[in-house]
Amino acid sequence: MSIPVSIGELPEQVARFGSTPYLVTVSADSTPHATSVSVTWNDGVLHAGCGRQTAANIRQNDTVALLWPAPAPGRHALIVDGWADVKGRPEVGLVVAIQPSRAILHVTAGS
Repeated sequence: MSIPVSIGELPEQVARFGSTPYLVTVSADSTPHATSVSVTWNDGVLHAGCGRQTAANIRQNDTVALLWPAPAPGRHALIVDGWADVKGRPEVGLVVAIQPSRAILHVTAGS
C-alpha cells in the first residue's frame, strides 16, 4: 500500500527518515545506477554530492529517484521522484540538485 506525500510535507518526511537515501539514476543505455548520498534542503530543492557515473547519467537522463529504505520489514519506505541538475567540476566536486516532483510512503514486504 502506498500513501502519497505532498511536496509540502516532504521536508518533514525527509527529517523523519534521515539524510542518507539512495539516489537512483539511469544511463543512456538504460542501465540503472544506485548510490548512497547525503542530502540537504535549500529552497525546496535537495542537494547531494555525486560521483562521475551519477553525474554522467543525470546529464543524459535527468529523471531520478531517491529511496529511503524502510526501517524494518513491513514498515514504510520513502520514495521521491524528481529531476536533477549537476553543478561543479569533477576536480573540485560535483553536486546534484534534485527538484522533487512526487513522493510516496510505500509499505515493504513483511518478514
